[in-house]
Amino acid sequence: MRWDNLTDNPAKTTKSGDVALFAADAVTTRTFDTPEFRGITFHEIRARSVVNRVPGASRMPFEWTVNPYRGCTHACVYCFARKTHSYLDLDTGLGFDSQIVVKVNAPELVRRELASSRWHGAHIAMGTNVDCYQRAEGRYRLMPGILTALRDHANPFSILTKGTLILRDLELLRQAAEVTEVGVSVSVGFVDPELWRTVEPGTPSPERRLDVVRTLSEHDIGCGVLMAPVIPFLGDRPEQLRATVRAVAAAGATSVTPLVLHLRPGAREWFMEWLGRHHPHLVRRYERLYAEGAYAPKWYQRRITRYVHELAAEYGIGPSHRGTSRGFAERVEPQPRPDSPEPTQLTLL
Repeated sequence: MRWDNLTDNPAKTTKSGDVALFAADAVTTRTFDTPEFRGITFHEIRARSVVNRVPGASRMPFEWTVNPYRGCTHACVYCFARKTHSYLDLDTGLGFDSQIVVKVNAPELVRRELASSRWHGAHIAMGTNVDCYQRAEGRYRLMPGILTALRDHANPFSILTKGTLILRDLELLRQAAEVTEVGVSVSVGFVDPELWRTVEPGTPSPERRLDVVRTLSEHDIGCGVLMAPVIPFLGDRPEQLRATVRAVAAAGATSVTPLVLHLRPGAREWFMEWLGRHHPHLVRRYERLYAEGAYAPKWYQRRITRYVHELAAEYGIGPSHRGTSRGFAERVEPQPRPDSPEPTQLTLL
């Protein structure tokens, strides 16, 4: 996908014949001199469409997604969506963290597309590429309009987030849940504060995210936890896994699903650079563990999954099941090629 495909006006062609990446009549670039947005550039576009079909090869239990943002200030070093910035000729490292594309007309597009005679009320998943409740949402406020349209059309949807800002829209979620199926999931891969500060520097703390789970549950909005990613050699010790599952259970989560870190192109390079700076002694171990591709070996994934499910049963919660009406929103990404090692679990982060 090129930049001009995102906008409702074709990008202008330069004198040299190249398509201009940021056409003046299609994009407004802004910076804000506030502490929370210092160093971040926002590229505001009017998108052509925002309700997008999931690639046919995907095994996700939904067909449609809405992603009002591209790029993410959460700055998670492992984020698989980093590669998508290269499609716009934007940097997949710091650029992904600081060059945020905002589809400012997303709410009106959702309402228009749901009202179309061609739309038949399919489930829509949000947070499938980058977080729809990242910090930018506090300024642009796109989600209230999107949720209102979904509520008004009684259209089922799910949300995956690391953002506490979702609680701002608690009343809209409650209203939507009265007329359609609503699924909310919060991503909490670990509760280790030092690990959080280094690999997810722009996110709310795990404790604050678990407060979101607790608050949603108290308002009868079932909320699961995606225990993702489990990071090999840094967050996979038995005592770390136990502490996370125990905290998830205490927050009242309806389910927990562990997912081992995977390193797709774009994310792999950025993560390995980070690893070399912070944990150089682990570089060779990672090269061996991920020697066959983006996914950790099946034996490792199965070991983590089995242990977390045993802990979940011990603490009174269970793994998620695909197809549940109020289950997890799941991040969508291309499936591995047939000649690549097949993962043993759904891939989200």
